[in-house]
Amino acid sequence: MTDSTSADGGSRRQPQPETATPASAIGLIFLSGIVLSCLDASGKYLVTSGLAAPFVAWVRFAVHVVLVLILLQAWRNPRMFHVKSLPWQIIRGCFLFGSTVLNFLALKTLQLAETVSIFFFAPMVITALAGPLLGEWAGWRRWMAIVVGFIGVLVITRPGLGVFGLGHLYAIGAMSCYSLYVILTRRMSATESAESLIFYSALTPVVLMFPAVPLYGVVPPEPLQWVLLLALGVFGATGHWLIIKAYRQATTYALAPYPYLQMVWMIAFGYFLFGQLPDLWTLGGAAIIVASGLYIVHREHRLRLAGRSVPNAETEPLAKKL
Repeated sequence: MTDSTSADGGSRRQPQPETATPASAIGLIFLSGIVLSCLDASGKYLVTSGLAAPFVAWVRFAVHVVLVLILLQAWRNPRMFHVKSLPWQIIRGCFLFGSTVLNFLALKTLQLAETVSIFFFAPMVITALAGPLLGEWAGWRRWMAIVVGFIGVLVITRPGLGVFGLGHLYAIGAMSCYSLYVILTRRMSATESAESLIFYSALTPVVLMFPAVPLYGVVPPEPLQWVLLLALGVFGATGHWLIIKAYRQATTYALAPYPYLQMVWMIAFGYFLFGQLPDLWTLGGAAIIVASGLYIVHREHRLRLAGRSVPNAETEPLAKKL
C-alpha cells in the first residue's frame, strides 16, 4: 500500500495495484487438480470393485491423520491440539466426512466429470448460505449467478427426463456437505488455529467411524486395492497442502479460473481408466456452472476492492479450499 496526502493534510492510504499472479501459484493449483483427480479416480476404482464407500473414506482420513501428524510435526506444534470449541470442530469434521462418503457413493454410478461438475456448484451454495449463517448477504447480481448456476446443475441431472438417479442425489449431497464444511471453516477460522482446523477435520471421522469399521471393512483381495487405499490419504493431504501453498502466494480472485482445470483431468482419467466420456449435456451444464462461479468470484473481488478490505492471508485458503 502507498500513502498520499489528503486535502486536510492527513495521510490517506491508496490501494496498491495488483501484480501478476505468480507462476508458482498457478503451478501449485495445476498440480493440486491432478492430485485430487487421482483421489477421485482411485476412489471410483475402489468402490466399483466392491469395497464399501464408508470404509474407503475412513482409510483415506486415517492415512491423512498420520501424514498431518508428521508434516506438521505434532511433537513440536501444540497449536494443532488446542481448540476453542471442540463440538464445532467435530461437526465440521462430520460434514467433511459426509462429503467424502457421498462423493464415493456417487462415483459408483456417475462419471468423474459428472461429479466434479456438480461439485463446482459449491461456491454458489456457499454464497447463498453465507447470508443467513454468517451475515454475509449477497446482492441481486450474485443471486442471479446462483440461479444460473443451478440451471447448470439441472442441465447435468435433467430431472424428469429419466436421467436423474441416486448417484446424482449423492453428488448433490456431497456438494452440500462440503459447502457447510466451508461455511464452518470461515466461521471458526477467526478463533481456531489453521493447524487445528486441518488436524481435527481428519481426526473426527477416524474416531467416530472406527466402531463401524468391522461392519464395512474387508481385507482387499488385490495388491492394487491396498496401494490405492493407502494412496487416498496421500492424495488428499498432498492436494490440500498444494492448495494452501498456492493461496499463500496469490489471492482467491487471481487463482479463481485455474481450479476449474480439474475438469480436464477428470475427463482424461474417466476416458483412459474407465472408458467414459461426458455427454454434451454434462459439458454444457459444467460450462454454465463454471461461468456462474467465476462471475461470483469477480463480483466479490469488486466489492472487496470497493470496501478496501484485505482478506486474511492465513485463513482464506482454508475457508476457500479445505
